[in-house]
Amino acid sequence: MTSRERLQAAIEHRQPDRVPVDFGWTAVTGIHVSIVHRLRQRLLGEPDYRVKVIEPYQMLGEIDDALREALGIDVVGVPGRKSILGTQAKDWKPFTLFDGTPCEVSGDFNVKPAPDGGWHIYPEGDTSAPPCGHMPEGGHFFDTIVRQDPIDEDRLDPADNCEEFAPLGADDLAYYGDKSRWCGERGGLATILSVPGTAFGDIALVPAPFLKHPRGIRDVAEWYISTKTRRAYVARVFERQCEVALANLATLMDLLGDRIQVAFITGTDFGTQRGLFISVEAYRDLFQPFHRQVNDFIHRRSAWKTFIHSCGSVYQLIPEFIDAGFDVLNPVQCSAAEMGAERLKREFGRDLVFWGGGVDTQKTLAFGTPRDVYREVRERVDLFNREGGFVFNAVHNIQANTPVDNVMALFNALRDAGAA
Repeated sequence: MTSRERLQAAIEHRQPDRVPVDFGWTAVTGIHVSIVHRLRQRLLGEPDYRVKVIEPYQMLGEIDDALREALGIDVVGVPGRKSILGTQAKDWKPFTLFDGTPCEVSGDFNVKPAPDGGWHIYPEGDTSAPPCGHMPEGGHFFDTIVRQDPIDEDRLDPADNCEEFAPLGADDLAYYGDKSRWCGERGGLATILSVPGTAFGDIALVPAPFLKHPRGIRDVAEWYISTKTRRAYVARVFERQCEVALANLATLMDLLGDRIQVAFITGTDFGTQRGLFISVEAYRDLFQPFHRQVNDFIHRRSAWKTFIHSCGSVYQLIPEFIDAGFDVLNPVQCSAAEMGAERLKREFGRDLVFWGGGVDTQKTLAFGTPRDVYREVRERVDLFNREGGFVFNAVHNIQANTPVDNVMALFNALRDAGAA
């Protein structure tokens, strides 16, 4: 099978020739640039090559075509035109991380020393604006700096929380047109689109580190409180967001068409390690109606499958995700309560594609031995890949302090599983 055929079989719950593999093309299935650098040096050499940071908030590295082929990765993707920090992937320049990793960052990736150590980064690279992120000294990625104006209950306006939701402009149309051609040149590869503006209540986006002066409710705790105490306000934000998103989706479908196989809709987390972050009733009332609108719109107009990322113990919400029309669940956090791999496959494997869950990044990949990693990867592939319905990825992004030998053991296990 080609990579595209392999993914298509998996998402249609047919048995592929081997499990399709995704690393590097969404904000939740990536690899830290320091690990991409080490992998590339191990496999391809080229000591002067600098890996591009394609997602600067989490400092995820680009899996270029040469490394993708060397690792046996099937999926490429179409990210948003701007990153979560408002930067754009162009005008590359050299940069060096605290751990000495050489890389390249975009021209508008601008940092200054922070007063308490580390670096401050700025929305759209504008150093005259208040900083939107902080990487501590010796750190590996940025933490959002919350910039919340005092809240005046009498003047709260949902429009202030909708500043980032707008129709696609000329620059966006040119960008997605280029990406359509780029995907067409890689017609044998599997594809995923990160849909803009459909991540209702994603807490990584609420503080709007991409805006210079965000308005509305932008404090993390205040937003979570608002889903209970100001639910009508939040619903109005979602209504406006959904209206714009559906119009933009229609445009993207015309531009990208069947070059896309899977649409990444939302990364809103509804689970913690031990249980739900939100009640089932609150999900049904506030989130599910908008998820259903987006999923129904896509399914009526295309063959795209829709992808939800939600960390933690979301077992009790999985039937609700299915009812909302989602086809794919990520990251499949098998280490969380009620999220055992065998149970998930048995109860939901006919209805959902599991995209992730291939190895535990909290313990096994980060702190186990290469033998531990190899064994767990083989076990998960044998379990999840039965009768299709599985795309291999780790449980969320591979972090910077992961031993490269363990990452190599992961890919060795995938190679051997494919040859078995």
